[in-house]
Amino acid sequence: METKLIPDWAYRMNCAVTVADAHCNIIYMNELSRQTFAKRGGAELIGHNLMDYHNERSRQIIARLLAEGGSNSYTIEKEGLRKMIFQSAWRDDDGNVAGLVELSMVIPDEMPHYIR
Repeated sequence: METKLIPDWAYRMNCAVTVADAHCNIIYMNELSRQTFAKRGGAELIGHNLMDYHNERSRQIIARLLAEGGSNSYTIEKEGLRKMIFQSAWRDDDGNVAGLVELSMVIPDEMPHYIR
């Protein structure tokens, strides 16, 4: 199932990619995602439920994204690294929300912003 959903190039992207299905079960983690969550089990998290690892506020956001679609973006600082987090619903061939994808990328302390 994993290879059908995710192209090969995603596995070694320079950002963490984590994908869950509509029931919040983790179905894919690329190499960096597995490294990022190594203390929690890394690749062993595949098959586990996202809700088991999030607080109530985060659970509400996850539920909203699954119910309505859309996305959620924010920045964090963790272990001395600033990160941009982008979470988005993904859809099946019929256009129904089929789950969530999260991209987590390290960003510099100072980052240029352009208006184009």
